[in-house]
Amino acid sequence: MLELVDVTVGYGRTTVCHHIDLALPPGGAALMGHNGAGKTTLLRAAVGLLPVRSGRVLLDGEDVTRLRPHARVRRGLGYVPQGQQSFGQLTTMENLRLVADGRKRGAAMVDEVLDTFPALVPLADRKAGLLSGGQRQQLAIARTLVTEPRVLILDEPTEGIQPNVVAEIEAAIAALTRRGDLAVLLVEQHVGFALRTTERYYVLESGRVTSSGAGGADAVADVRAAMAV
Repeated sequence: MLELVDVTVGYGRTTVCHHIDLALPPGGAALMGHNGAGKTTLLRAAVGLLPVRSGRVLLDGEDVTRLRPHARVRRGLGYVPQGQQSFGQLTTMENLRLVADGRKRGAAMVDEVLDTFPALVPLADRKAGLLSGGQRQQLAIARTLVTEPRVLILDEPTEGIQPNVVAEIEAAIAALTRRGDLAVLLVEQHVGFALRTTERYYVLESGRVTSSGAGGADAVADVRAAMAV
């Protein structure tokens, strides 16, 4: 799975994350903290969009620290950034097929992701730019799942989304992690959602891990207390 070892990363002369150690268990992990804590910066370093200043990024034990993002994708790393990204002028199905094109199991993976997100099925012929925010977020996750990742990184998947769709996304993430062949690293402000869908949590404050532990409903109070400091 994914492991960050003593990772320090930043922009220009500014260091944002300091000596981060994070190990993603099979059941996934939640990375939480207030705005500006460094969560997105750390994710960008994990997927190769931002070079680390020191430390290592390991994927299934392989050092991928110097690999470009597309090489990490080929090795099983998937990333869904903030913003419900898709190709707005293409239909839902065209967005999925564009990613599937040329992949050995591409067509099969499109069918699988539509089983995971059945709300997209009746929207197959609708342009992505006309979908609601929640529908676009489901499409963004589905597009990444077509690449068959072993590690799926999600940055604020419920941001600005209506509650009923949040519940659908939570159910999908929980189902994915239960399969046992996919681990999720989740940045999420909704503490309950994050802890219900992952096995472990990390709290980031000012670019440093200040608290970590086992996930689950019993950890909600501990996480809220850690974030209140």
